[in-house]
Amino acid sequence: MAQRNSFDRARRRGRKPILMPLPDHDFDPTEAAIPWSTCMSGGWNIAISTESGSVPVADLRRLEGPLPGLLTASKRARTAYKHMTQDPAFQHPIPYERTDVSEYEALLLPGGDAPGVRQYLDSTPLRTKVLQFWVQHKPIGAICHGVLVLARTIDPQTGRSVVYGSKVTAPPKSLDRFGYLLDRWLLRHGYVMYPRCVAEEVRDCLEHAQDISFGPSIFKPYVVKDGVLVTSRWYLDAELFAETFIRALGPNAMAA
Repeated sequence: MAQRNSFDRARRRGRKPILMPLPDHDFDPTEAAIPWSTCMSGGWNIAISTESGSVPVADLRRLEGPLPGLLTASKRARTAYKHMTQDPAFQHPIPYERTDVSEYEALLLPGGDAPGVRQYLDSTPLRTKVLQFWVQHKPIGAICHGVLVLARTIDPQTGRSVVYGSKVTAPPKSLDRFGYLLDRWLLRHGYVMYPRCVAEEVRDCLEHAQDISFGPSIFKPYVVKDGVLVTSRWYLDAELFAETFIRALGPNAMAA
């Protein structure tokens, strides 16, 4: 009932909610909560989806660790996460397979690099829903490892990834390797690493190698917008990513 009330509030504004799928554990709190906060402030409701409808929990090392705003979530991100977890929609997620894409205006795909994110990155039911968003030309935003969900979504009409022919960004190889080595040598928490780095896997799905770009510096926020597709590299890009995604929703996106 709480989820339905969320849908009803959005419809009274003449808007469908935005869907944000998450894994049960280990999503990046900044990459989820900052876009959530920005969209909610812009008058959009966010529906949450998990594999089986479990209430998700962020990567706690990113939420509670040292150096807020640099290695871990900033004060703003922590506050946004707290508010997000108190929202009725967050407390009543929809299972991936039961998601009706027609109910939603757009799709947000956060990332994360801890072990629990594999549930999300490797999910066939989730990719089925992502494909439906794509073929209906609905706005899609993906940040960090969330870009992998897009890259791994295959269009059966072409046999290629849905991002083939698009311009995107993703975590650069150097950043991916640094995160893996830092975790291996110091943090020892576990870091999601496949045979190829995120950037390599995404690049291999594109029409041209130059269709992926990484910006001048990882410390300068960077986003690539290609039509209604918005991609970004990591949590330090989250605010710019969220603002760009809001603009991709349409000319009246910031109206309350």
